[in-house]
Amino acid sequence: MCWLLPRTLLSTKTPVHLLRRFSSQKELPTLTLFTKDPCPLCDEAREVLEPYKHRYIFHQVDITLPENKIWWDRYKNDIPVFHLNKQFLMMHRVNTKLLEKRLAEFDQEDQ
Repeated sequence: MCWLLPRTLLSTKTPVHLLRRFSSQKELPTLTLFTKDPCPLCDEAREVLEPYKHRYIFHQVDITLPENKIWWDRYKNDIPVFHLNKQFLMMHRVNTKLLEKRLAEFDQEDQ
């Protein structure tokens, strides 16, 4: 785990409690938004997600890019689409109850 710590934290003068705190942080789930530009529903979804942003790592996939053709074929008429840790979660609008439930399940698994 030491190779992941910034050099400043590896100095011998760094308090041990800081090293423990840094190394014991849980891994957050990844919330992926499949989107394109323009996408007013995607913009709205990002606003709805704002209060939850500390509970996941946010990743966007522009389905119009050539390397994302598989996602274009799958989701071109359904964006926004969300995956949580690479598994389908929801589409069209953010379902906050579902999101909260899945994030809580993830928190339980991580303990």
